[in-house]
Amino acid sequence: MTTSTRGTARVPAVLVLEDGRIFRGRAYGAVGETFGEAVFSTGMTGYQETLTDPSYHRQVVVMTAPHVGNTGVNDEDPESARIWVAGYVVRDPARVSSNWRAQRSLDEELRTQGVVGIQGIDTRALTRHLRERGAMRVGIFSGSALPDEGTLLAEVRQAPEMAGADLSAEVATKEPYVVPAIGEKKFTVAAVDLGIKGMTPHRMAERGIEVHVLPATATAEDVYAVAPDGVFFSNGPGDPATADGPVAVMQEVLRRKTPLFGICFGNQILGRALGFGTYKLKYGHRGINQPVQDRTTGKVEVTAHNHGFAVDAPLDKVSDTPFGRAEVSHVCLNDNVVEGLQLLDQPAFSVQYHPEAAAGPHDAAYLFDRFVTLMEAERA
Repeated sequence: MTTSTRGTARVPAVLVLEDGRIFRGRAYGAVGETFGEAVFSTGMTGYQETLTDPSYHRQVVVMTAPHVGNTGVNDEDPESARIWVAGYVVRDPARVSSNWRAQRSLDEELRTQGVVGIQGIDTRALTRHLRERGAMRVGIFSGSALPDEGTLLAEVRQAPEMAGADLSAEVATKEPYVVPAIGEKKFTVAAVDLGIKGMTPHRMAERGIEVHVLPATATAEDVYAVAPDGVFFSNGPGDPATADGPVAVMQEVLRRKTPLFGICFGNQILGRALGFGTYKLKYGHRGINQPVQDRTTGKVEVTAHNHGFAVDAPLDKVSDTPFGRAEVSHVCLNDNVVEGLQLLDQPAFSVQYHPEAAAGPHDAAYLFDRFVTLMEAERA
């Protein structure tokens, strides 16, 4: 990615999809060129949390909400230390930030962090195109990267695809760190960082859990060196078919029957650890308004999603696995995609979505309580 951070509002920009469709607009954020997988997010709020979610690494995010940036940017809401999206696509960016917490504009933040974007295009048409054709490679070009449009499509088609991408180690912490429990410490959890969001260990800390966040390359020995009461596997980017290391670690956790909780990428890791396959969705689930049913209670939740891959597990039966019986615990009501797994003979479960609820909704916060219940039962 090459960028410039000069004023960009009137600089022409072009978005080129790998199937040849082109959208023309104006630069937003940094000027230059960038490549990634084009995906769309249906959330109307929470753009700052989306931008800083490591699961969006190497993805160009198209916002379906037409007006973006009106609450500006602050230093309290990021989910990590930087913006991870490869590029950003909006229809009508706010001209002025209007929120008492805002410290700078979204455009300014994108320019400062070198994130190439485009504004003023028909994002509804682009979203419909991605729904019909599927997520695909894309490039955004502006400034000096723009003049020779004849070569742009070839450049896009040379960019790496998301299928087969092993990205967790690129976004995860390089060194272990500890998030202390808030109030009385009740449990210790080893959290394998595959692209963890900052709110996730905070949600556990609120429940009296001391969280030891470990790199994506952590071994089973690293996990058990902290004497955990439970083990957590986080969200993250890339293709779960490449995550052989985390799968092996999770299988050791399952062999020891330590309470286990996984979210998003962690759900896919559990699926692989149990012997299920994974596959790439046509255009994925991204946003904060996805309906999911908890089949264990019948309750329907509005949930936050960011995933382009899913677990291939049977919805209509209990499956026998090397670690006991397993079943699909949650399902997406839009398309019947597996949204959660649970073991019936030992304390392990996962969900495909984001219960940390940053930036919302809060329907799934009970899942952290369910993890605590498993650890309490094991201790008892």
